[in-house]
Amino acid sequence: MPRMPLGLLSFGVFVIIVAIAIAVSGPLGLRFETSLALIVALYGGWTIALAGIRVKNPEKYARGAYSIFVWGILLVAVGGAWFIASIGVDLLYSALLLLVVVGILAVVSALRGFKK
Repeated sequence: MPRMPLGLLSFGVFVIIVAIAIAVSGPLGLRFETSLALIVALYGGWTIALAGIRVKNPEKYARGAYSIFVWGILLVAVGGAWFIASIGVDLLYSALLLLVVVGILAVVSALRGFKK
């Protein structure tokens, strides 16, 4: 089975995400840092989808699907917390979002170790 050019695919998706963020920032009146937070969160969503692709097409020396999935979740959480903070909501909610996501990932990773 030939290797998929996932680097080029990810670059294309990143360019599309940036275009979407630019397109919605004007009508919604988003500031620059809010648009950047949106880009980070949306790219985290792509990273999660990329983990699904990795499950179907694993590569011998590449990062595993679970690791890619965790990075995607972290990107969505960081982008979401940054977005929440940049629209003027209390910073406590951003911190809570990050703490809950990191806690859930720690529990899932620990329970995943029991499976083996």
